[in-house]
Amino acid sequence: MSQSVTQNENNQAESSGPEARRGPVSIPIIFYLAFLVAVVVLPATAFTAVLLARHNVAQEETVQTFTVATARSVLQSVEREISGMITTQRVLMSIEALNNGDLAQFHEHAQTALTGTGSYFIVADHQANQLLNTRVEYGTPLGEVSDFETVQRALETPDAVVSDVFFGRTAQEYVFNVVRQRPGIVPPQLAILTQNASSLSNALLTRELPQGWHVALVDSKNTVLAASEDAAVIGEPLFIPLREDAGGTRWSDITISGEDYKTITQHSILTGWYVVAWAPSAVVTEPMRTTLLWLLAGALVIVGLAGFAAALIGHRIALSVRGLARQARAMGAGQEIVAIPYPVQELATVSEALADAGAKRRRAENESRFLMREVAHRSKNQLTVISAMAKQTARGADNVEKFVENFQNRLYGLARSTDLLLAHGTQGIGLRDLFRTQIDPFRPEDPSRVVKTGVNVYLNVQAAQVLGMAAHELATNAAKYGAFSREGGKLTVNWNRAGGDRLHLVWRETVPDFTPPSDRKGFGTVVLQTMVASALKADVERTVHPDGIEWVFSIPLEQIDPDRDSPDTEEPEAGL
Repeated sequence: MSQSVTQNENNQAESSGPEARRGPVSIPIIFYLAFLVAVVVLPATAFTAVLLARHNVAQEETVQTFTVATARSVLQSVEREISGMITTQRVLMSIEALNNGDLAQFHEHAQTALTGTGSYFIVADHQANQLLNTRVEYGTPLGEVSDFETVQRALETPDAVVSDVFFGRTAQEYVFNVVRQRPGIVPPQLAILTQNASSLSNALLTRELPQGWHVALVDSKNTVLAASEDAAVIGEPLFIPLREDAGGTRWSDITISGEDYKTITQHSILTGWYVVAWAPSAVVTEPMRTTLLWLLAGALVIVGLAGFAAALIGHRIALSVRGLARQARAMGAGQEIVAIPYPVQELATVSEALADAGAKRRRAENESRFLMREVAHRSKNQLTVISAMAKQTARGADNVEKFVENFQNRLYGLARSTDLLLAHGTQGIGLRDLFRTQIDPFRPEDPSRVVKTGVNVYLNVQAAQVLGMAAHELATNAAKYGAFSREGGKLTVNWNRAGGDRLHLVWRETVPDFTPPSDRKGFGTVVLQTMVASALKADVERTVHPDGIEWVFSIPLEQIDPDRDSPDTEEPEAGL
């Protein structure tokens, strides 16, 4: 009986063996990673194929926008040059020697004024005969003006007229003119400011165009005034015809001598000229084709790298998981477990968690001890300052009520500085904010009576406390005896970095019917002449002017933590 029971138990054990415990089939992690790569890369590759087509359009739009903007920039630069010439012409026309008819003296003045500008001044009569030309010596025989057409246009309007490019007989090169009638002259005379067309090339050469693009400045007849290097010849017609829709925001396609071009044309209302930019269509499309090939090659490389990375990562994860299994078995056996820095962060997190928590706790404890020491240090400093304030205030007080009032006001001033420390102590206290806080309780209603200028300097804790007390005492004295005590009084506070390594601070009061103070030294004088000097190693100077007091402080920047200074931007401000 017992034998049959044992047999049954053995049979039941066998039936509940490996087959009974069989669950889902385990698959190596490399297969999951390979599936993940396929899910990510294949749709991404298909999506990239769609984006490539859109990329070509977007890249063409970018190049188009840039070239249109460059053409407009060239046009604006040329118009600024012409506007400058018009202004110069107007100034020269107002010279007294010209208006008095002394052409010899005017010739000398005009030559001197135009030296280095590349411009020359011509005076001509209504029949286009030149009376004066600064391009040659005065008295040199002169003929007619070469550009008779522009002269005729100028005689019909009081405004300045800009000519097309033409070959000047006197200059012996291509030039252009800005022509205007001289007002009030009968018979009419013309003031002409002329300049070589080649001088406009700088406006084109300083503008960067995409590779393969060229730009030219042409007149109303499509004759070249200036062009980018090797793009066209000055004085000759441009091979690109002018567009009727000049000034648009898109380029146009044109075929010339069997070659396709992209062109952009911008028109100047001021001059009547045009800026034309062009490039062979192949130059525009070639970068796009190259980009397409690179993107396709990159997609193939990414697929290969992703597959290799998946195999490598799967191998590393498998090793780490086996390591965790060994640690688990060791833990089950009661052996000591040592944290292992596994290459997979998620697996290493288990080992690193306790060490990381312990490190954070130690840092927190250290920070707490540091903050406690800092609180104790600042409290001691505050108590020392308050004690000194109480002693000095008591020495200058005639009675208890006066002592309480003065001591309370100084405590309020110290409290205002402390508020700034609490609000901005970690980044430094702004000197501008410090003065505003201390002077606000005393300043008059008229904001123009208080002006401060200076760089926005940030102070450390000690400097803020000391200068805050100093500002309070100065403001108190200004309210009692100085700039705030009388109508019309004015306070000016200015500071700057003198020599780069010191803060130079000037407190200047201007008081109508000023009465110089006595030589008695109160608490304010002690703060200003002793505490500021000793605590900040500063030079302190007090000057009594006939119209008010002036205090000058020169403080080493190292005493106020110059590393916390903001950029040197002057910020004048009235009214603090």
